[in-house]
Amino acid sequence: MKKMIFLLSGLILINCSKSGGEQQEVKADLMEVLTEDKAPSPAAAPPPPPLSVSEKLVSDENVTNKETYIPKKTDTISKKIIKNGDMKIQVGDIKKTQNQVYEIIKKNNAYIQKEEFQNTDMDDNLSLIIRVPHKNFDALIHSFSDGVGTVLSKNISSNDVTEEYTDIAIKLANKKIYLEKYRDLLKKAATTKDMLEIQENIRDLEDEIDVAEGSLRFIDDRVNYSTLNLNLYKEKVRSSATSKIGFGSRFVDSVTEGWNSFVSFMLGIISLWPFFLLIPVIIFIWRKWKSKKED
Repeated sequence: MKKMIFLLSGLILINCSKSGGEQQEVKADLMEVLTEDKAPSPAAAPPPPPLSVSEKLVSDENVTNKETYIPKKTDTISKKIIKNGDMKIQVGDIKKTQNQVYEIIKKNNAYIQKEEFQNTDMDDNLSLIIRVPHKNFDALIHSFSDGVGTVLSKNISSNDVTEEYTDIAIKLANKKIYLEKYRDLLKKAATTKDMLEIQENIRDLEDEIDVAEGSLRFIDDRVNYSTLNLNLYKEKVRSSATSKIGFGSRFVDSVTEGWNSFVSFMLGIISLWPFFLLIPVIIFIWRKWKSKKED
């Protein structure tokens, strides 16, 4: 009998322990479900407010700066050196020297940008503005210095514009990137106001890009082709010519010059005839005023 009682008690204890464990497991599962229900779901989060055109551009620019390569000043770039020169050469015969100069210009693949000739009583002057490839600039200067005439003056200068060129190139690259982002935004514009704003920004950027490209072309032209201002000078020596003239010729020239001066003086006086007409009127008025004062 006692064995039966012990067996029944053991069974009851085993059942109680199983039921308690099951209840604890059920309670644990229920707490997990409640915790998941209380945690905010990503799908239930409110959508972010729509971005404006400027905010979209800033967001896109941030992505662009991470994904797109932009050149920097530290990048390797060829030197941009602008060379200019001024030369003044005294020659014996302008026409003969001019042909020689043309041959030198042709030999160095240069060309004349501007040509000006002046013939005065004192001298003859031939001024040339010559554009020459950068690599031939020194050879051209050397050719003019030897065999053309007497060099009266020479001034050669070099200007390094590498930094200026790099700055413009970097800004141009950035503007082109921004232009593409604006064009992408224009395709996604939802309102007329946004479209007009984006189109205005696109026009401004296109103008700035044209100016920057023009500046780079101008610098490239000055770098690739150097400029030389050449002046060929022939002095007319009047003293030597005058010494060969005899006394009689000088006397005739002096008489002629005196007569021309006298004629010029008389013509100048005659040109004042309106003032001479006023003299009698002034004298008449003065006498009449004087007579009244005496009375």
